[in-house]
Amino acid sequence: MQSQQKPKNINTSKILFTILFTYLLLFNFNTVSAQKQYVVVIDAGHGGKDPGNLGNGFREKHIALKVALAVGKKLSKNKDVKVIFTRKKDVFIDLWKRGDIANHAKADLFVSIHCDSHTSNAYGAGTFVLGLRGNKKNLEIAKRENAVILLEDNFKERYEGFDPNSAESVIGLSLLQEENLDKSLTLASLIQNNFAFKLKRNNRKVKQDNFQVLRETIMPSVLVELGFLTNKKEGRYLNSKKGQNEMSSAISEAIYNYIKNLKLNTVIEEVTAELPSTQLKKPIEFKVQLASGKNKLATKSYNFKGLKNIQRIKVGSNYKYYYGNSSSLKETKKALQKAVAKGYKTAFIVAFKDGKKVSLKEVLKMR
Repeated sequence: MQSQQKPKNINTSKILFTILFTYLLLFNFNTVSAQKQYVVVIDAGHGGKDPGNLGNGFREKHIALKVALAVGKKLSKNKDVKVIFTRKKDVFIDLWKRGDIANHAKADLFVSIHCDSHTSNAYGAGTFVLGLRGNKKNLEIAKRENAVILLEDNFKERYEGFDPNSAESVIGLSLLQEENLDKSLTLASLIQNNFAFKLKRNNRKVKQDNFQVLRETIMPSVLVELGFLTNKKEGRYLNSKKGQNEMSSAISEAIYNYIKNLKLNTVIEEVTAELPSTQLKKPIEFKVQLASGKNKLATKSYNFKGLKNIQRIKVGSNYKYYYGNSSSLKETKKALQKAVAKGYKTAFIVAFKDGKKVSLKEVLKMR
């Protein structure tokens, strides 16, 4: 008689942990989806007395508007997205007003849509983010937006020394500009990849430039050049229903993938935080990441809109700024809500173990 092989023991705790983690992930994802609505401002370039470029008789203002409206229509099918247009018809809108619309709407994203032109037979799609030369101007806009705190009741107590007209206080806003640039680059890359790899358009890549319309916004922003109207073949494509549908789909899919990544990042951090302590060998600390950037900023409350006990950690050549350090997820969530209320809309919860940031994979290994 052959000896029977002893069956392998099934680790029940691992199975229960996996089930619990999956449940928490799905539950939290649905909760975050239901709570947060992302505001996306879609800007159709030119309009009215400004036709844009007229390569081969095509009108940039009309093509940009049709694509912009199509992008907005596709995005609006998602309940967690609110779309605002800078224009819905053939009217002239000042460049400063386009950014002003987004700033007052407290938008999460700003996407401006255009068509390119050139004296040669150049062709292809490109996506732009604000060049570093525009950051000083961008910071001034942020100063103006923050000046409204002077009209608030008890602003001295609330902001504890923050002066929107003071260079020392406003330097903290440069962190927001660097954070926005990183996010703008991420969104631009998603859009450009869809153009190049899904639609097989000639890839003119992601670039930085000092576009006025991008300088007027204080949130992650990109400018899309759909292609060259001065190239007959490309002009016909962009002027066609097929071309407009394909390009608008590429843009809207990229925007929503960006939003899903934002939500998933928040959910993963929260799920990590809610794992049972019995699954972890050592306690996890939770913090709220407010911003990151190359500037080494004093962790004074006036640099962080009145928030106290700010922690600064150097990661490579950048500095990351954290608030609300706690071993309690409940307390950290309260800190996150306070940070968001102060204006840190992109703040999120992160987990640390032994002073080091912990990834999801590392947390799973600690059970």
